Amino acid sequence: MQALLVAVVALPLLGALAALLPAPPGLRGRSPEQAVLRHGVTVTGVVLALTVALALGFDHDNPGTMQAETDVGWIPALGVRLHFGTDGISLPLLVLSALLTFLCALYSYAKMPQGPSPRAFVALLLALECGTLATFAVLDLMLFFLAFEMVLIPMYFLIARWGGAGRAAAAWKFILYTLLGSVVMLLGLLLIGLNAGTFDMVRLAQERGSGLGHTTQLLAALAIGIGLAVKAPMWPLHSWLPDAHTAAPTVGSVLLAGVLLKMGTYGFVRILLAGVPEGIHTFAPYLAAFGAVGIIYGSLACLALVREGAGGDLKRLIAYSSVGHMGFVLLGIATLTHTGVNGALFANVAHGLITGLLFFLVGALKDRMGTSDLDSLAGATGAALYGRAPRFGGILAFGAVASLGLPGLAGFWGELLALLGAYHPAAGLSRPAYLVFMVLGALGTLLTAAYMLLVVRRVCMGDPDGAGPGRPAAEPGVRDLPDVRPHEFAAWTPLVVLTVLAGLWPAALLGLTDPAVQSLLPGVTR
Repeated sequence: MQALLVAVVALPLLGALAALLPAPPGLRGRSPEQAVLRHGVTVTGVVLALTVALALGFDHDNPGTMQAETDVGWIPALGVRLHFGTDGISLPLLVLSALLTFLCALYSYAKMPQGPSPRAFVALLLALECGTLATFAVLDLMLFFLAFEMVLIPMYFLIARWGGAGRAAAAWKFILYTLLGSVVMLLGLLLIGLNAGTFDMVRLAQERGSGLGHTTQLLAALAIGIGLAVKAPMWPLHSWLPDAHTAAPTVGSVLLAGVLLKMGTYGFVRILLAGVPEGIHTFAPYLAAFGAVGIIYGSLACLALVREGAGGDLKRLIAYSSVGHMGFVLLGIATLTHTGVNGALFANVAHGLITGLLFFLVGALKDRMGTSDLDSLAGATGAALYGRAPRFGGILAFGAVASLGLPGLAGFWGELLALLGAYHPAAGLSRPAYLVFMVLGALGTLLTAAYMLLVVRRVCMGDPDGAGPGRPAAEPGVRDLPDVRPHEFAAWTPLVVLTVLAGLWPAALLGLTDPAVQSLLPGVTR
């Protein structure tokens, strides 16, 4: 188990270095470009298999204890150690990251984004995977920071070199926002480590802030919280996200929404809830308020984008929907209860599955239609995907209803538990204030249903022979639109299946997270 976890983290980095080397003559296939893309699929596939093996070998009777631990010295003068491990909180995120990266590599093998050499693309994709997996596997504050920062450069280049219109400005905005947040976060991490005498996250969780004064906890929680909130993304620190998603290539958007956003919310749970409980308790009402405002703000922004004549971009709409969905995650964390935090962790995984699927679908739709502008797609009568590409339209409708939180699908349980946590927040928190946040969250679910159903109406419904982008009404052949292709079916099916399984069998995920959350929040009764 120790070797498996280390291999899961290290193999993508080794694969990234290998991708930069010339392919051996016997492995080039039709071309060197095909060989390096196949290399990406192979490495990410092996990493996914190792992650699944790690999950199967995990002691599911004790998910609250750290398992597969490796702890060796690295920088003795600073007390920094190569400490890796996983529990019921991090294991689902490890599997999610490995799965989404593999699906992106598989999708890119058949549909490589337009841009420079595939060799650099595959190397950056694997380096990004290494950083995300390391973030969820390390148990040292300094290693967490290094892994947290490691993903920035690969994602910057994926947006700047393989993105669409406005990619340069979007890439700069992404890296400037996240770097500035990270500088503040580093100060908070150093404040904890130097005052507690250790950077070890397991030891800090066991001490529950006993070696830190109240002021130190407040300053650390504020500094680290700002850095994590930028990545989460929390309103009003979210403004980099819509531009980055709109400009990013399809696989960049999938990984940005499905994995990178989870790094911020994971840090809230792993570092702040466990290491500085007094500090996070003080700021929890503000975190809940920002989360609730983000839910409403994201939904209203989507409603503005989806209306006719607004010129809204479908990728941008899905990006704003992420602000709302991640608001539920922040609200659940801010309740400081077992119910709320479990809801946040469940919503994390559900959002990765559903929004990853939606960005795959929007990217494929843009490839077919040449645009993701809603007015251009819908034309006068609607894009009519049901009539022109029924399987594609059906999967898009499925993703939309999953995103709005339909019972029986993955999106329902996380948001429900976050709202239940707000109904009974932890002791010492203002229940009337949290009831207001709960009402705002519930209102957000109604607004989410409204804009997602409008998306389905405008994109999936309509007259197949009607006007559309670049075609007059009743033009012969307008029904001819490629339906789901084999590589798309391979990339999307696992996300659809897991969305249904998580919705019908939530105990599979909650059985992992709940004991770990109880261990993280001792003394909390619900």
